[in-house]
This record gives sequence, structure tokens and C-alpha cells, in this order.
Amino acid sequence: MMTFDETTTLLCHIEAVLNSRPLTPLSSDPSDFNALTAGHFLIGSPLQLPPEPDCTGIPQNRLCRFKLMQAQAQNFWKRWSSEYLPQCQRHGKWTKLTRNIKVGDLAVLKNDNSPPL
Repeated sequence: MMTFDETTTLLCHIEAVLNSRPLTPLSSDPSDFNALTAGHFLIGSPLQLPPEPDCTGIPQNRLCRFKLMQAQAQNFWKRWSSEYLPQCQRHGKWTKLTRNIKVGDLAVLKNDNSPPL
């Protein structure tokens, strides 16, 4: 069970990660490495946190309160990636004829090794 402060902290962390997601594709300028995010509108720059260790495999009774919050956040992102993201993708390719992806199209790529930010 989490306290009110721990729940608020967890929700703020989730909000920061969601606000760090790119809103647009990367610029074609080779010197511009940042995609536009909601964080640019909120604080004027991208929101960034250091990567966190994986706590999802550790039993809850062995975690301190901070690690418990990290594990809850990681469990949220695991469910978000496996349940919500697939609903956002359209699989029209298998139900009707569509054109193939070409240069200039926007595509969603998944990298298992990257942190949520």
C-alpha cells in the first residue's frame, strides 16, 4: 500500500515521462537531435531523468519504499506498453489493402533497451 505522497510522486513521474514523449518526428537538420515534446511547452526544454534499475522481478516485501515506487512505475510502463500502445496502432494491412511504408512516413518503433524517457 502506498501513501498519498508516494502516490502523488508516482503520478508526477508518470506525467513527466508522458510529457517527454516526442510529438513530432525528428528534424531533418543533422545538428538538431531533439524531437518536440510537451516538455518544451511546459519548461522550455525536454524533460530528462537518469535510467532506473529494473525492480520488477524483486518481491515487494524486499523493497524499500523508494524502490517500491520505482517498481510500481515500471509495472505501469510495462502494462502501458503491452496494453495501450498496441491499441494505438492500426493493423489495416491484414484486413484491407494498403500501401507499403515509404520514405517520409511516420512510423512507431519499439526499442526494449531504452528507458521510458
